Amino acid sequence: MRLWSFNGGLPSLAEHKNESVNLPIEIAPVPKCLVYPLGQHIGNAAKPLVQVGDNVLRGQKIASAQGMVSAPIHAGSSGTVISIADHLIPHPSGFSAPSITIETDGVDNEIDYTPCTDFRQLSASQLVDIVREAGIVGLGGAAFPTAIKLDTQGKPVTIDTVILNGAECEPYISCDDRLLKERANRVIEGVEILLHMLSAKRAILAVEDNIPETFTSIQNAITNNQNPAINAVQIPTIYPTGGEKQLIQTLTGKEVPSGKIPAEIGIVSINVGTVYAIQQAVIEGKPLTSRIITVTGEGVNKPHNLEARIGTPISALINVCRGYTKQADRLIMGGPMMGFALPSDNIPIVKATNCILVASKHEVVTEKQAMPCIRCGLCASACPASLLPQQLYWFSRSDQLDKAVKLNLFDCIECGCCDVVCPSHIPLVQHFRYAKSALKVQNHEKHQSNVARERFEAREERIAREKAERAERSRKKKAALKSKPAKEEIDAAVNRSKTKKNSITNED
Repeated sequence: MRLWSFNGGLPSLAEHKNESVNLPIEIAPVPKCLVYPLGQHIGNAAKPLVQVGDNVLRGQKIASAQGMVSAPIHAGSSGTVISIADHLIPHPSGFSAPSITIETDGVDNEIDYTPCTDFRQLSASQLVDIVREAGIVGLGGAAFPTAIKLDTQGKPVTIDTVILNGAECEPYISCDDRLLKERANRVIEGVEILLHMLSAKRAILAVEDNIPETFTSIQNAITNNQNPAINAVQIPTIYPTGGEKQLIQTLTGKEVPSGKIPAEIGIVSINVGTVYAIQQAVIEGKPLTSRIITVTGEGVNKPHNLEARIGTPISALINVCRGYTKQADRLIMGGPMMGFALPSDNIPIVKATNCILVASKHEVVTEKQAMPCIRCGLCASACPASLLPQQLYWFSRSDQLDKAVKLNLFDCIECGCCDVVCPSHIPLVQHFRYAKSALKVQNHEKHQSNVARERFEAREERIAREKAERAERSRKKKAALKSKPAKEEIDAAVNRSKTKKNSITNED
């Protein structure tokens, strides 16, 4: 199969995969408490369906989706709801947010699942509903509700190709690699579900060329499946080849236009961990209650991959990995390139958590003294999105945000390539994140202003309408009063006529 290339990228990043990838997936024990932030996906936060004191079972829906861009949440074990209140969440802000806390009972009872004997007998809309109700979101880190991506019914798009993203390009992270080594058959079964759901012609499962054993496992699963529409491809190990747009360009040569989504060029791209979750939901009838997570770094004694219940506190996973080492310095959710630091290990893992990196001082580059830009252009050469980071930096720094938008600021995937190659150690991605956040605040304020203006205009219109109605009523009242004497005079004349007539009749 022919492969293309994308601009920039980093071909020589230290991978640090061997620390965690060589051990089998270990099932993490159920912790004493499970904590579920209600906003652990892109879109509207879920709404609690339980109350403090309620008993729940594993797989039971404890929070419902709110609106189209949202996802329900399911209990990861049986137990009792002990709190619905703010709790520390995994977010760069370090803030707390509304969360459901379940005290587990150690029994781990489940609801009765409804397996599917033949998914081909189900329509695309029925399968989308199963995915939606299972609470599945993108497990590669984006956490976008998967049902929206797969629901093409009534939309002016035709999906030709499904791309399965197994390109785990970020250093240290190996959860998808381990998943494909051990459970490739189930992933390929999930691919078949997607082909049926989307009526796509082909599916391409891509992994990097530095994991030959994993590629062999995938090929064996495809051979056993015997579906000629499914193919596996090895791609060059270049960071960030696992980015959605970069992977699409590598495999198809097509570029997703700025501001567009892959479906508009006939492609759906989905992470292999998400595909596995779809297989579990459709075939086994199980909602998303656990996921595979890489726990690694020089700060833990036994780096490896764990299958952990969503909601498990990070501290419990560290204990499974035999605790911290003396070198533990920084706790990061995600990898060293796109992850973010956490203030505490009391924070729970969520659906988007693919890695917990317990880094030593030399494993992660901390703040460096930034120097003036020397206009070397290395950032532009390294940018996989073909942007101009130097110009974006100047516009972001000087709050010329409109100009940054014109240079496609929102196409930045925040991969950090520009940061790595910058000889002046300028924290470019931080400036871009600031600019994006500032623009979102501006847009929100503009929206609020528009809402306030519309309300004011509606109020003024209502007041004017009520004033006009009162004036009309007053006019009618005055007209009625003016005509009243004439009416009374006519009535008096009629009465006099009647009286005269009656008098004549009596005389007769």
